[in-house]
Amino acid sequence: LGVAPIYSTRAHVFQIDPNTKKNWLPTSKHAVTVSYFYDSTRNVYRIISLDGTKAIINSTISPNMTFTKTSQKFGQWADSRANTVYGLGFSTEHHLTKFAEKFAEYKEAARLAKEKSQEKSEMAKSPSQESPGGELSSPLTPVTPPMENINGTDEICDTTPNSDSLPGPAQNALAFAHSPTMTKHWEAELEALKGNNAKLTAALLESTANVKQWKQQLAAYQEEAERLHKRVTELECQSNQTPAIKSQKTELNQTIEELENALRDKEEEMEKLKEELENMNDLMEQKDTLTQKLEETELRSRVLEEQLSGAEQRLEDNQEEQENFRKSLRTLLELLDGKIFELTELRDTLARLIEEAS
Repeated sequence: LGVAPIYSTRAHVFQIDPNTKKNWLPTSKHAVTVSYFYDSTRNVYRIISLDGTKAIINSTISPNMTFTKTSQKFGQWADSRANTVYGLGFSTEHHLTKFAEKFAEYKEAARLAKEKSQEKSEMAKSPSQESPGGELSSPLTPVTPPMENINGTDEICDTTPNSDSLPGPAQNALAFAHSPTMTKHWEAELEALKGNNAKLTAALLESTANVKQWKQQLAAYQEEAERLHKRVTELECQSNQTPAIKSQKTELNQTIEELENALRDKEEEMEKLKEELENMNDLMEQKDTLTQKLEETELRSRVLEEQLSGAEQRLEDNQEEQENFRKSLRTLLELLDGKIFELTELRDTLARLIEEAS
């Protein structure tokens, strides 16, 4: 364009997947400069971004365009001429808001310029590669790209698993009771233990996934910090430092400090996650111990139930034997009563005979 940009910032650049029209495809490996330019020859405003010598954004602002904020740090707009949707991920909400304000300002300016010049609505297609005459960079920290639909979000949510606490093991062994009530109690305890085990397993998997996510973010922060350190070294080696370079160095140092603070915060969070994982392991061991004790108690319950069934069977056999014995005694008594009656009659007969004989 041969002119300096009228506004510049830094952001991660994405384009919508032309096949799925849902997922975002990153067009830059790191944050790049995104600038607004005014093309006086065509009387139009453009958004241009270069990754090295490659133009990854070359969008002419038209009055019917709309810049949409899809999250606190991500915004997008559709370019019908390029037949694509551009997405920008910023390091802070302030930079996103500033870019959106500029977009609305230059969109209105383009509308007014179009009315004043009375040009046709169809503008000439811009060349695929243009080199901006100047570049005002504002280095910012990179953000994680939003790999979802157009109206998705790129926010990174801090998730700390909230696992359900499991009860501790009993300090004293309870006396086993020979009754169905105690068996039902142990069955209920087993079901509760299984439910807590499922919750604990889900929380453990969630914590493991969060740890992997933090590791990836830490690696990205470290890579950006190293890049900024190298940039600071290059600036210090330059003999003629202009005020702009000094200002850029100050911003870089501030960014490095922010990254280091963020790294420390993430490391503290990782330590907390490790402690929670260790606590979960202890709870898993306690759960295994309780499960083993419950299985042993159930085994003892089955053995005692078998013994109780045998004792009841023997008691029924003894009761039947006693009933038979009582029946035998009653029969013997009846026989004895009959014999006594016969002896009484014999005695009376003998007494009458003695009296008659005398």
